Amino acid sequence: MEELVIRDADVVDGSGGPSYRADVVVDRGRIVSIVQEAAAAGCQRPKARRELDAEGLVLSPGFVDMHAHSDLALLRDPDHSAKAAQGVTLEVLGQDGLSYAPVDDRTLGEVRRAIAGWNGPGDDIDFDWRSVGEYLDRLDRGVAVNAAYLIPQGTVRALVVGWEDREATPAELDRMRALVAEGLEQGAVGLSSGLTYTPGMYARDAELTELCRVVAQYGGYYCPHHRSYGAGALEAYEEMVALTREAGCALHLAHATMNFGVNRGRAPELLSLLDKALDEGADISLDTYPYTPGCTTLVALLPSWASEGGPEAVLARLADDATAERIRHHLEVVGADGCHGVPVEWETIEISGVGEPALAGHVGRTVRETADARGEEPWTTARRLLLEDRLGTTILQHVGHEENVRAIMRHRVHTGGSDGILQGSKPHPRAYGTFPHYLGHYVRELGVLSLEECVAHLTSRPAARLRLPDRGLVREGYRADLVLFDPETVAAGSTFEEPRTPPTGIPHVLVDGRFVIEDGRRTDVLAGRAVRRTG
Repeated sequence: MEELVIRDADVVDGSGGPSYRADVVVDRGRIVSIVQEAAAAGCQRPKARRELDAEGLVLSPGFVDMHAHSDLALLRDPDHSAKAAQGVTLEVLGQDGLSYAPVDDRTLGEVRRAIAGWNGPGDDIDFDWRSVGEYLDRLDRGVAVNAAYLIPQGTVRALVVGWEDREATPAELDRMRALVAEGLEQGAVGLSSGLTYTPGMYARDAELTELCRVVAQYGGYYCPHHRSYGAGALEAYEEMVALTREAGCALHLAHATMNFGVNRGRAPELLSLLDKALDEGADISLDTYPYTPGCTTLVALLPSWASEGGPEAVLARLADDATAERIRHHLEVVGADGCHGVPVEWETIEISGVGEPALAGHVGRTVRETADARGEEPWTTARRLLLEDRLGTTILQHVGHEENVRAIMRHRVHTGGSDGILQGSKPHPRAYGTFPHYLGHYVRELGVLSLEECVAHLTSRPAARLRLPDRGLVREGYRADLVLFDPETVAAGSTFEEPRTPPTGIPHVLVDGRFVIEDGRRTDVLAGRAVRRTG
């Protein structure tokens, strides 16, 4: 007898088609039978060792977070309720060009310092891996949800070239190509870049094109955080489209949006650009989070020249008064490339987390508010935070536009991604609320998407981008990564004031046919594993 039958569920199967009522039978991690109500009339209903009454609940495929920063969180915290409670059953890690494989001992230490604001310093992690394959093997020991991995281009560049702003030599480019190929062979699904972060931003288009050619050979995709989401954003999108067309590589645009005052209401221009490329045969997809503020680290705002050489070099420049004044001028007057070419507006920069406990009083206040309270200039406050927190400060950037968010989420190649940074005492609520916020706010309350459309955006579309032949749909033979939610009550509990509040209306989540959320509570099941590139 099979393990589980989910009885009388309203199945929204991920295809975008209409829902239907059915009994769904699960056994050994797979969906083995779907008996629709009409077909069951007059017939014996399927039985199993356990029955779950799903009356009033929607059954859908588990949600895929196409842009996650849980690279260490999955290892640190087996519970991982931040994502499991949202119905997420698969995350894509290695984002924005910076993560923890492939590395050597030197690069690992540098990367840990550079992205401590994203993932914490990692002092509680046993870094017993160096290659992509070894990191995926580490995930296979058991984690809360499944995870795929993108090779981080910035980490590869740090390993081969270092943190200097210069072109790679032919030998260095050959070595980077080999590392990308090796990572793909070991199971990575593609390549990411952070082209406003060092050292990834130092790569010219020709270098990126050559790496993308390797990705294309393995059937992977390129996922850039491109060179600007502010001034020149459209040109930055065009650059990525042209680059990947030249390389013959699939393109997935990370947290695709149009931010800052210069881009208010300009989403239709971006979508027109993408539609033209798609109609001409380009392979493009994108992800977004359903919020207007962004989230990153305070040090990421600095001009690229100030970040050359790695974290210790940045701290040395900040400590020097003359160099710090140059940095201020670029931030406040010129518009630093780290701040997307737009002069920084300190009233939009909210401190969301610090690594140094003595600085906790700054969290929840903008840089300008803190500066005014201290009777000093905002740059003085920001500089002191960077130095005293050793670059570990995370921020929210209140620079988005609701009309842009809604327009982009309607697009035919849109998928969902939280871009959730789980660090800090007041993180962005998207880390804990992205997927129920789509379903509750943008589907039920606003009607921006239908329920069937939205589920397809969060399930089958990302599974297709990842080329997963047995995930993303409720189909017989598919993996039983499933979520049951109440369409009338599902909502994000997380807010900017209380960002770690769990969602409501998601009582059950299954990974590999096992309950990781049951009756609204996290179980001790660690059914997640690494999802490796296939084909």
